[in-house]
Amino acid sequence: MVTTATELAKAVRAGELDPVRLTEKVLHGIEAADRIVGAFRKVRAEAALAEAEALASRPDLAALPLAGVPVAVKDVTEMTGEYAGWGSAASARTPSTEDKEIVGRLRAAGAVVVGLTRVPELCIWPMTSDPDGISRNAWNPAYTAGGSSGGSAAAVAAGLVPVAHGTDGLGSIRLPAAMCGLVGIKPGADLLPEGGWYGMSAHGSLATTVADAALLLAVLAGKPELATLGEPGSLRVAVSTDQPLTHAPVPKALCAAVDRVADVLAGAGHRVERATPDYGVEPSLGILGRWFAGPSEQADGLDRTLLQPRTRAHVRLGRALRTAGLIRPGTRDRWLARAERFFEDHDVLLTPALATLPPKAERWHERSCLANAIPSIRLAGFAGLWNLAGYPAMTVPAARHPSGLPIGIQLVTTPGGEARLLAVAAQLERLNPWPRLPGEPIMA
Repeated sequence: MVTTATELAKAVRAGELDPVRLTEKVLHGIEAADRIVGAFRKVRAEAALAEAEALASRPDLAALPLAGVPVAVKDVTEMTGEYAGWGSAASARTPSTEDKEIVGRLRAAGAVVVGLTRVPELCIWPMTSDPDGISRNAWNPAYTAGGSSGGSAAAVAAGLVPVAHGTDGLGSIRLPAAMCGLVGIKPGADLLPEGGWYGMSAHGSLATTVADAALLLAVLAGKPELATLGEPGSLRVAVSTDQPLTHAPVPKALCAAVDRVADVLAGAGHRVERATPDYGVEPSLGILGRWFAGPSEQADGLDRTLLQPRTRAHVRLGRALRTAGLIRPGTRDRWLARAERFFEDHDVLLTPALATLPPKAERWHERSCLANAIPSIRLAGFAGLWNLAGYPAMTVPAARHPSGLPIGIQLVTTPGGEARLLAVAAQLERLNPWPRLPGEPIMA
């Protein structure tokens, strides 16, 4: 069955698959299944079919890297005829008159944007819900699909689209990818910055295979070479399950997945050793402050009476931190110096992707700021520091939990090392394969 973005694009380029029929099939699948997984804020049925029809007559169709591929875009990016909702009733509803660069690159590459995916308000939380729906984990719908790119993760994990766009400010691609059994990559700050949250946020990709994640990232970044997966060579791999700041114990199943991947990498010829960065306290406090202050900057232009109660409390604290001058660039500089010293002796860091098991799928938007903040902070301990440093990081499926949920691991490397991460991930995909979708057998 032709299911991956790489295979779909190849078939469309060869004239073996009609992009209009493909889009119709995808839209039918979304209509049938999205009421369960809650992936989309808006499905662009008529617009997507019109785009597919126009694509079919493009003279350069045979050269397009994403020819006819149905893609979901996170609801934070403006495109012609749509507004970016950011999960909030306070966001402007005026449709954009132009495509932002991310959408422009997708369309130039031949992608068909079938919908905008659900996000938690202002992308603050790693659980995605709003008054219209809850983004659920396709592997076990009782659990959240994560956040803030939760709708994108739900769409890919449920097989509604082969790839999806996301953004990652403190793990917002990697956390939902890990929860939903996906490959999710946040590039370095120098490759594809999104600009939000004091420069910590970056655009990235979610997919079921490393090749698809690389293909979408290559298009988003305007760097075609990233789509070609190389061999990683022999790398110095540090392995750590020590949680930054709290040092709280990580569930055994999550640590066991890291150990399993470490053994696979050692067997592949990499030099693997236990080593933990000198995290200290300041960087974790720094990202916590930016988590509050970043959304408060965005809320400055919004009618706060329309924000959800949890968000109003969150941005009030963020505004207080900004007023007090507590968001300081020196925090990042000092952490970056520590990270650089650590990576003088290591090429890749391997950690758990999550610090706890995923929360349940609930109407989190109706709960208080504290009720949201506690599970958010407990969950994301391994992710956010690499946004502060601006380092590339990604998650890869590694094992299964007795609950049926996938377990992901995180890989981190130095700026400019996206190709290295993708190469290591592709090697793991060969040596420690995972099922692409719920109900599918493990790939051989």
